[in-house]
Amino acid sequence: MTAAPHHLLSTPSPAARLPRTGQRADSLTPNQRRAMVGVIVALHAALGHGLMQVREVREAVAEVAPIFVSMVAPEKPPALPAPAVTKAPPPLQRPIVTAAPTPTPQPEQFTAPPPEPPAPPVAVAVPAPTPPAPAPAARTIPPSAVQYLEPPQLVYPRASRRASESGRVVLRVFIDEAGLPRQVLVSQSTGFPRLDEAATAAIQKARFKPYTVDGQPASGWALVPLSFDLEK
Repeated sequence: MTAAPHHLLSTPSPAARLPRTGQRADSLTPNQRRAMVGVIVALHAALGHGLMQVREVREAVAEVAPIFVSMVAPEKPPALPAPAVTKAPPPLQRPIVTAAPTPTPQPEQFTAPPPEPPAPPVAVAVPAPTPPAPAPAARTIPPSAVQYLEPPQLVYPRASRRASESGRVVLRVFIDEAGLPRQVLVSQSTGFPRLDEAATAAIQKARFKPYTVDGQPASGWALVPLSFDLEK
């Protein structure tokens, strides 16, 4: 700080020289006026010096204070509004035209003409059939005349033997001119069907000596007996 002038230090106290309250300025003495001016100047000087000190302190603080850099993130740009989606108009559905069903052709109704009346039958003279000649009476060959060229071979059925079946059968045989048995009938049964069938089969395989009448072969019925004996 700059020291005050020496004459100010040796000057009496300004308060002592200030006019009293209620004292008019034009009544001040020259010394009082000079003292008042000096006080005013001193006050202004002190005030200016103080202001300079405050400015120097502010500048020093500004030089020493660190500089803080704040990284401010840039503001996000406002989101653009989503573009309005324009809905595509629904596809026009063409009306389905249903084809009319093809009418089934009806078969032509054919009316058959009425049938012609049948012609009257013509009477044809049919000759009366000639009645067949009466068959000659069946000849009976006597038992004594029945002779074999190949006698029957009886086969005793095993089931009949196990069942102890036995008996005598009489067969009525029609023998032709050649001595062959043409028909075989059971005239008298043994009472056991198996034995009757076995006798019939044996006669059908046999061959007889032709029966003759007046030296000519003749056919006829003959009775042929056959026996089944368990002891044989």
